[in-house]
Amino acid sequence: MADDIDDLLDEVETKYCPKDRRKGKETSSSIKSRRKASEDHDDLDQILDDLKVEPLPDVKPIKSNGYDARTETARKCYPIYVGGANCSCGMGTSMSQKTCDKMRCTSCDFKVVSFDNFEWTTDTDYLFLRNHAPDFQKLKSNLNSRKGYRAYCCQCSFRSIKELTQLKDPQLKWVCGKH
Repeated sequence: MADDIDDLLDEVETKYCPKDRRKGKETSSSIKSRRKASEDHDDLDQILDDLKVEPLPDVKPIKSNGYDARTETARKCYPIYVGGANCSCGMGTSMSQKTCDKMRCTSCDFKVVSFDNFEWTTDTDYLFLRNHAPDFQKLKSNLNSRKGYRAYCCQCSFRSIKELTQLKDPQLKWVCGKH
């Protein structure tokens, strides 16, 4: 079997390889070109050896003052505050207490909307919100005008709030949706 493979290789070599490339039949031009390539290779090795490039040391990223560029565009309120119409909206922190205006509900997966100077009526319920939220024109039938209040809702929950308070109600599954 080995003889068959050798015969096949010899046949391919004679048909498809140029004469100066065939096994054992090198011409003087092919020898010269190989020597020239070897000399060029030696020159490159010598240049690289002269440079003496040292490998780079392991570098660990440095965090300064807690700033991380990856999280700069995706910041969340902590803790989450809700408040009345007189409270400013934005990203709230323990130092800058603002009502979160980017809340989402993890229960119904809808954005929490708010309406300044309104409060919810007592007959507002889950089914009403499910059918009408977040469209203000449909919701206004269950909203009473009341100065200083802010009415919040998603499709499953609602609250009317006047004073700035931290969101701690376990029934509300509202989280900051990133600022």
